[in-house]
Amino acid sequence: MLHPAILLGYVAVLAFFFAKVEIHIEGEDGWAAKLPTWRIEKHWLLDVFFGGRPLTGYHAWMLPFSLLLFHYPALLGGSWSWRLEARTLAAFMLFWILEDLLWFLLNPAWGWRRFNRREVRWHKHWLLGLPTDYWTFAAIAGLLMGWSFK
Repeated sequence: MLHPAILLGYVAVLAFFFAKVEIHIEGEDGWAAKLPTWRIEKHWLLDVFFGGRPLTGYHAWMLPFSLLLFHYPALLGGSWSWRLEARTLAAFMLFWILEDLLWFLLNPAWGWRRFNRREVRWHKHWLLGLPTDYWTFAAIAGLLMGWSFK
């Protein structure tokens, strides 16, 4: 059986590589600020589901694409269960938290010194020095992961 630490380590490696890809795509301008894509800046659903951040064409395509990728092993294995789905969703959420954090840490234009609510304007809500999305999704992912390995 897969050990949770192996899964978390693998998710961290995936997040590292994708953070590096996004740094090359976006440069110093996060949240697809200067990419040639459409943007919806304000909508009440963005406040509910997206932390108040704009929805961009880049994110509208990247998020479902990556969710489908995380489900690929279940498709290959030919099996599905609620526990496997919980584990997949937990890994997906942890991937995006780590990827986002690593984007800042590894990006030469950012680093820890600029990772704060004043400079990271696309993360609207912060708690204890981190975007609240990190806390919310980490808690949900922890519950899902814990249940999936019971």
